[in-house]
Parts: sequence; C-alpha cells; structure tokens
Amino acid sequence: MQKKFDVLVVGELNVDLIFNQLTSLPQVGKERLAGEMCLTLGSSAAIFASNLSVLGARVTFVAKTGRDVFGDFCVERLQLKGVDTSMLMRHGKLTTGATVVLNFGEDRAMVTHQGAMSYLGPDDITEEMLSAARHLHFSSYFLQPAFKGRLGDLFRRAKEAGLTTSLDVQWDPAEEWDLDLPGVLPFVDIFLPNESELLCLTGKASVESALGFIGRAGNFILVKQGREGSTLWHKDKLCRGVPFINHSVVDAIGAGDSFNAGYIFKFLQAVPPEECQRFANLIAAISTTAAGGTTAFLNYEETINIGKSLFGYEA
Repeated sequence: MQKKFDVLVVGELNVDLIFNQLTSLPQVGKERLAGEMCLTLGSSAAIFASNLSVLGARVTFVAKTGRDVFGDFCVERLQLKGVDTSMLMRHGKLTTGATVVLNFGEDRAMVTHQGAMSYLGPDDITEEMLSAARHLHFSSYFLQPAFKGRLGDLFRRAKEAGLTTSLDVQWDPAEEWDLDLPGVLPFVDIFLPNESELLCLTGKASVESALGFIGRAGNFILVKQGREGSTLWHKDKLCRGVPFINHSVVDAIGAGDSFNAGYIFKFLQAVPPEECQRFANLIAAISTTAAGGTTAFLNYEETINIGKSLFGYEA
C-alpha cells in the first residue's frame, strides 16, 4: 500500500542563533566579537528533515513548539523546504527551544534552551502517525526527557507497524549516557552515532571495539568521523567511507544530520549500503559550504552539481 510519507521524523525543533568568525572562543568575564551572525533552522531532527525533503523524499515531522516568534520561524523554514508540518504540536504556554552556537574555526561551543522539546513523549506518537510513513527517524534522545527509558517502545511499535527505522542519539549534555542500547538497537535498522558518541555510549576506547561490543544488536551502524569520513558496520563487516574534504569550511553545524539525510535518502531507494555511505559523506561535506545546517541545499539537482564541481562526485 502506498504511504503518504516516506519518512516520519520525531524529535526536537528549535532555532539556531549562530555567531561565526570569532577571534577565539569566549572566556568568563571577557567579551569576544563575531564577524558574522545568522538565525537559522536548528536542531538535529529539523536539519535532517529539511535536507531529506530537499533531496526529494516526502517528509513529515512530529515535534512540539511554542506559539511564538521562534516557533513561527521554524514552521516557515520547514514548509519552505517542503516538509509537511501538519503533525507539529504548538502550545501557547510553552516556548520554542533555541541554541546559541559560537564557531571558532572548525570548533564550536553551544548553549541550548530546550523549551517545548522537553514535553514531547512516546504517547504523542499515535498509530495513525506511524501508519502514514515508510520509515521512522528519531533524533536527540538526551534532549527529550519524556522519552527516557521508553525509546525502545517507540521503535518496537514502528517495527510492528512495518516501518524501517533510524536513530541518532546525539550528545548527552549531562554526559551520563544512560541509554539502554540492548533494549533499543534490536528495533533500529540504521544507528547513526558519531565517533565520540559511540565511544561514550559503549565505554570503549576505539571504534572497532565499540562496534564489536554492540554490533550484533544492530543492523546497519554508521559512525560519523568528520574529516576521517565514516565507518559502516553490517553483518560483522567494516567498510571505511572516504571523506569529501571541503577546504573552505564555513561551519560544521548540521554536517552529521546532513550525513544522516544523505544515507536515508539512498537507503529508501534500496541502494547498496556502501553507495548510501558514499552519498552520505558527500552531503555532509556540502553542508559545510554554507552557514547553518540547511542553507547549502536548494534541490537535488543543485546538490549534485555542487558535489560534482567542488568534490568531483560522480553518481
């Protein structure tokens, strides 16, 4: 049966206020100047949804925002990128989340106000929502406390409804890393941590030992490694993904989320996993050519043209 959407995205939604071209990262009691500033769509889930939609997938989004200026901004930006916003939940007594991002070279510091994202939970995700899509993607577990200890239930329900699934837990601000991986990963088709997150989640010292520790609990595991590319684990086999290097990085915000979008876009087309990985590395590199996680992407054709001209990508 034809589904209305390719992907149902569940996660956090906020704006990013980005300061670029800092002379150094801030210190307590001292002021720093930024050469550039921009307000853009933020959050891992929203960047993923936006870029996946631009590539050509039919995407809908479940999140909570306030009925405020930042909430209006998020909805407008999602709609401009073709993301369906009919499942968004907006509340007058809640504030839309915001992240202040301070970029210095390829390093950054961030401060996030969670706001409405703290109030989204598994009970908000109905069977009707799940049945409308082919694939479920969830992002930013540690910023959404209502999912604590219950994430496995959401993924189990998605699998029972016939969806494929993907997960990007993102960084834990509390650095406690209390996610029950054995209770979640059996229901996750594509697990998408970066290297630091994977090592923190497993308590291991290397990617190889971490993958050996959790590999049999997952199907496809993609480890994002920045300028080192990525590592794919599937059926006890490792595949190194060669990076596409951008030598003029504007910022790296959303590069990992863009990687996710690239991988899932190709995965939905039943492309071999190594080609999904290669395309994901390309989309991550393209993301770094413009400020914020979404501004580098206009449509699929333009994205491929950028890939060809800057990185020599051939489909």
